[in-house]
Amino acid sequence: MKRRRKFQDYLEMELGKDASTAAGEAAFQRRLAKQLKLKRGKLDDVGDGLAGLLAGIGSEGLSSDEQGSHPGDLQGENDHSSDKDEDSDGDGDDDGDGGDGDRSSGESESGEQSSSGDELEAEPEQASSAKYVPPHQRKKDPSEDEVRVKRRIKGLLNRLSEDNVETLTSEIAEFFQFHSRSFMTETITDHVLESCSSGPRGNEQYAAVFAASISGTACLVGMDFGANFMAGVASCFERQYEKKDGLAVRNLTLLISSLYSLGLITSELVYDLLHHLCKRFQEIDVATILHIIRSCGMGLRTSDPVAMKEFILAVQERTSDLKRSTTDGEMPKRVEFMLEAICEVKNNKRRVDEPARHPRMKKWLQKLKVEDVQLRSVPWKKLVDPQKKGQWWLGTVSNEADEAEVPKVVDLIDSGVVEAEKMLKLAAAQRMNTDARRAIFSIVMSSEDYIDAFEKLLRLTLTGKQDREIMRVILECCLQEKVFNRYYALLASKLCHHDKNHRFTLQYCVWDQFKELASMEARRSINLAKFLAFLVGSSALSLTALKAVDFGDSRTMTARVVVHFRAFFEALLTDKDDAFVSTAFSRIARAPELSALQAGLAVFLRRYVKPTGGALLQRKCLIARKALSSATTI
Repeated sequence: MKRRRKFQDYLEMELGKDASTAAGEAAFQRRLAKQLKLKRGKLDDVGDGLAGLLAGIGSEGLSSDEQGSHPGDLQGENDHSSDKDEDSDGDGDDDGDGGDGDRSSGESESGEQSSSGDELEAEPEQASSAKYVPPHQRKKDPSEDEVRVKRRIKGLLNRLSEDNVETLTSEIAEFFQFHSRSFMTETITDHVLESCSSGPRGNEQYAAVFAASISGTACLVGMDFGANFMAGVASCFERQYEKKDGLAVRNLTLLISSLYSLGLITSELVYDLLHHLCKRFQEIDVATILHIIRSCGMGLRTSDPVAMKEFILAVQERTSDLKRSTTDGEMPKRVEFMLEAICEVKNNKRRVDEPARHPRMKKWLQKLKVEDVQLRSVPWKKLVDPQKKGQWWLGTVSNEADEAEVPKVVDLIDSGVVEAEKMLKLAAAQRMNTDARRAIFSIVMSSEDYIDAFEKLLRLTLTGKQDREIMRVILECCLQEKVFNRYYALLASKLCHHDKNHRFTLQYCVWDQFKELASMEARRSINLAKFLAFLVGSSALSLTALKAVDFGDSRTMTARVVVHFRAFFEALLTDKDDAFVSTAFSRIARAPELSALQAGLAVFLRRYVKPTGGALLQRKCLIARKALSSATTI
């Protein structure tokens, strides 16, 4: 408002000099137009909007004698008589401009005054007829921002090299903080796949840099990014395979091999792809197998020799069938090259002078802990599934998949269709997003008791390493309960005593939960403490499962962590007799490699458990500490 009053004073001062005549008003307009550098030296230039502003200000800030009868009188229809005065006044302009320039300006004004006046009068009518749209309903055009981000991401990916991959990957990961994950994942995936499928012939260095950037981004933003990217790679691979585009398939193959070499995917997925190619065994399949064997064959052999042997047997069977199908009994040259490469891997023949590939990028990814975001138990068929069935990285469950699984669940739980449908809906709500997890969940939640659940789980046909999902589902169900339910602990203890593999799986699951104690809900933390105390008390697990916790580090022993383990020791010590407590803690003290755990437990019991309990708990703490100290002196 302060600036507006000053501007009004300025207008009054300037108009006071020349406002007595229409010629003075026109001269003032020309001077002000030149100072504002308007086109054609006119205040009513199309798009500047200053004529309307002056009209409004003049009507408010000037007196009736100074402003004239109407703001339109400055450019009124009856103002043609002032043209001559404007021409004559142009020579004596205060700005010192030439008469020709003022005369041309005056001539242009005389021819356009009537039309401009009509435009000024028509503007309020147009503004009043426009419909007001609230801000939240206005069409926001996100294309400009998205185009800018896509252009920026494309520039960063095009500049990738082994020297700057760490810096540029960090810049790419920062975009996930300000834009949606789906948009960023789609942008990065589309550009990388476009470069591989429609770009020039790439080499191992070309693929390794892209793979390092993708792996690093997955470490920085989450595992779901890597899973989404691999799903895009698999779909693009199958599309280019159908088009018989050998160059695109070769580039994508090198990218997959580099992703395995850098640790984002496991050998299980690569072997699954090799068996998939071996079943088709066309010319392009043979070429793809050859590229994989040459790129990461030795790594695959070292990672899983049994799987490599099975793949070699499958290739030999296919080559023998191909040889019998030919008339002359000769195989194509490409098949011979593939067999030679496989024989070199089988016989462990490789060049001695072959240097370690990409050590700098591997070291960088190891610092980022790429093994934590590694894709495990993800077969090739699941990546290319058009129904998106079991793709946990999408966060959705297909209704068609649920309908197809209803008969299977009915057979598993010995119940009706309605009960099976309820189980599947409940499993989806608990994020049980694979067939194996949904089947296990349905059995666990619908059984009469833990013996019934144990027998049904033994009859459940699980392929490969899917039996590891049993303990994961049981532990998650236990933690989801509002109050601790001993049913899950009894079932887990029964399985651990039946098969030691379940014991190892459960121990790793518990360690994963230990990493989240600092931010875990109180309900889940207490359920986990009582669950673990029951398993240790039933000898399904031992106290060595606590070796993953550093009880002597004050930084990790936060308030929530202390409450969790105090609840654990209180539940364990109060439920067991003195002999069990002495034996359990003596086992830790007898193992020299557990000296840090022994010292940490002694300090924790003395500082946090003993002062908070009653007489019984204090006596059990003394027995435990005595067992820890006496065993070290033996």
